[in-house]
Amino acid sequence: MLERVKPLEDILGQAGDIDTALVAVETPHTLKKTLGPISLMAMGIGAIIGTGIFVLTGVASAKYTGPSLTISFIIAGFVSVFAAMCYSEIASRVPVAGSAYTFTYATLGERFAWIIGWALVLEYALGAATVSVGWSGYFSTLMSHIGWQIPQALLHNYWDTGPSGEALHGILNLPAFAVICVIGALLYRGTHESAMVNNVIVTLKVCVVLFFIAIGVGHVNQGNWTPYFPFGWGGTLFGAFFVFFAYIGFDAVSTAAEESINPKRDMPIGIIGSLAICTVLYIIVAAILTGIVSYTHLNVPQPVAYAIDQIPGLGWASALISVGAIAGLTTVLLVMMFGQIRVFYAMSRDGLLPPVFSKLHPKYRTPGLSTVLFTIFIAIIAAFTPISILGSLTNMGTLVAFIFVAIAVPILRKRYPSTTGFSVPFGNWVIPILSAVSAFALIVLGPLLSTGIGHIWGIPLPWFGFIVWLLIGLPIYFAYGRKHSTLAR
Repeated sequence: MLERVKPLEDILGQAGDIDTALVAVETPHTLKKTLGPISLMAMGIGAIIGTGIFVLTGVASAKYTGPSLTISFIIAGFVSVFAAMCYSEIASRVPVAGSAYTFTYATLGERFAWIIGWALVLEYALGAATVSVGWSGYFSTLMSHIGWQIPQALLHNYWDTGPSGEALHGILNLPAFAVICVIGALLYRGTHESAMVNNVIVTLKVCVVLFFIAIGVGHVNQGNWTPYFPFGWGGTLFGAFFVFFAYIGFDAVSTAAEESINPKRDMPIGIIGSLAICTVLYIIVAAILTGIVSYTHLNVPQPVAYAIDQIPGLGWASALISVGAIAGLTTVLLVMMFGQIRVFYAMSRDGLLPPVFSKLHPKYRTPGLSTVLFTIFIAIIAAFTPISILGSLTNMGTLVAFIFVAIAVPILRKRYPSTTGFSVPFGNWVIPILSAVSAFALIVLGPLLSTGIGHIWGIPLPWFGFIVWLLIGLPIYFAYGRKHSTLAR
């Protein structure tokens, strides 16, 4: 047999007994089902609104796009719409933990599933590390407003540079390390408690984003929008690749399918609803931000607070926005770390990774030891890695996963025609092809055309990092996963 494809009935059976409405029944050996449509939508908004607005807008504008950042967000949103519909269909029909990994296992087979599961580490683990660096920047801004200056050596790693490219002589990013540890402790406790915290914070940060729009729109200097394409269209395309990180929250919702009360109904609401709300806010905030401050000054981890700081007499508003950003980025961390742990839970349950990643806590019914291990791993990366490298590698994992999920849609329909749930419009092929092609184009054209991205041996850094990561992961699959695969046994 050339490829092992996991039967859908086996996948659904691992999540508990599934009734005809695809509402899973809990057992002592399955994840606890506590998430409804509001919590799922809040989870998506929690992951989407945060990094894109509060962190990556500054780096992307200063280094790659200039004021054309708004166009980059529109391009990235265009790609995301197609991917969101594909995720909604499969998550509603295959409501189990694992997201793109599980979907690929049921359609393309085990080896491709392993590649996706391994790539999702780049999306979720490195994504969480990226967000924690931005969280640290806003935390330090807030502390400075109340008179407590954190030493620069404890806010930056060795490779970090300032807005003008100057060396910062950092040692490690201590706040980023600390917040990862706190989020890990919360996830260890349970998803119900995590979801309640997330719902409250999401409401707060949406209010803060609307506050920034209301305050900033009256201080826009249209001269800051000239030149609009300082890095050319190549920079704008790479900017779309770079800020694509900001949209990955909707697919993180799919990792919670097994903990959804009624995934057939609730998953499409959570995925598509959260993306629609956030895309509009992204475009508005990007336009206002680059209108308040020249893009040349935005290479900072806390660009929104920095922009408000440049307006005389609005230091209080900067402090308030920093509070909202800290809250917002906290929910992003929560969702990304949640997603990473659930992907490895699914891979371990399939025998492709050691059992430690699927061992549930006897009381909380969460992957306890896996949560501890990933918390330590992500915290160390956050403390010592520059944000620009983390963001680029995160996007590679995301876009590759989007391609595989798009391919999985028509295969799932053909192989399992009896499954019911949300269906993408225009038949089996139109939306999946548009999703796969647009994601692939972003992977290729973004790094290839950009003049502001680093290269190693002539290879754009995001490509090089992804290739190295695959070369690390594939030997693990052939040495351990293929031999211990539950499906093979």
